[in-house]
Amino acid sequence: MSVLSVKDLRLRFHLRHGVVHAVDSVSFSIERGETVGIVGESGCGKSVTFLSLLGLIPSPPGRIESGTAHFNGRDLLRCTTGQLRAIRGRHIAMIFQDPMSALNPYLRVGTQVMEPLRLHPSCSRREAWSRAVTALQNVGIPDAERRMRAYPHQLSGGLRQRVMIAMAMITGPQLLIADEPTTALDVTVQAQVLAVIKKAQQETGAAVALITHDMGIVAGTCDRVLVMYAGRIVESAGTDAIFYRPRHPYTKALLETLPAAHQPGQPLLNVPGRPPDLLGEIRGCPFAPRCPHVVDACRETPVSLQPVGDDHASACLRVQAGEI
Repeated sequence: MSVLSVKDLRLRFHLRHGVVHAVDSVSFSIERGETVGIVGESGCGKSVTFLSLLGLIPSPPGRIESGTAHFNGRDLLRCTTGQLRAIRGRHIAMIFQDPMSALNPYLRVGTQVMEPLRLHPSCSRREAWSRAVTALQNVGIPDAERRMRAYPHQLSGGLRQRVMIAMAMITGPQLLIADEPTTALDVTVQAQVLAVIKKAQQETGAAVALITHDMGIVAGTCDRVLVMYAGRIVESAGTDAIFYRPRHPYTKALLETLPAAHQPGQPLLNVPGRPPDLLGEIRGCPFAPRCPHVVDACRETPVSLQPVGDDHASACLRVQAGEI
């Protein structure tokens, strides 16, 4: 059963110099206990998709033009501000990309970790303190009592990220959105942070949406992958299928840029060209100007995500036609 089911989500930013088509006809679902990776280049719409579901996009200029997002039988896009506030943090939690900017520098760590408990399930300050200490211990923070009294700037980057995870998981949410949770962390700390998220997921049965640009993390963590480009999902499949049987030229190009795919003595590969300008609507395939397999139809024909195999979908006309 799907924890979250999104259909035809369209988000626009109405600016003075034009309309930015930030998210265009995005549809996906996430099952209970599943980890779904959302990958793509910077600016492709990964983070803004989930921020819009939680009502965290400033309006104006942001405006949801269409779509549904069903969570526990309720459409998040039709919820009032008060209803969303009751869901955020309690049933859907988010680990933000930069803990130093997400944490309040003026408040002690303990105050911030306790906040979800104080706002949602009514409990005393003493009980909230005890549960917050336990939450910090569960994510591997040593000397948790002392860390509760510290300020964010007194912790290392890895510890701040663990604090963010503890805050997100303390209420036992059904859906955890992890937005680049390992950005700017060294490889060892990255592995520790991901292990903490995995352990928390196993204990609560939560679904996890992992937003990242690191394909290595996706390979070792995710059950399924959504590949986004220019505000659209261009491929959706299980992790093994994405890595070993990619069915969209953009996915294949991304995989070819991985250091692990580099042949000694050969130049490092990159995806040629630049992502399209999202000011204005794109008529055909947004990847057409950069695609080695492009034909005239790709530039003119609207393309949507269609099944191309068992639990595998692609938004490439030529793949759908069996030509590549």
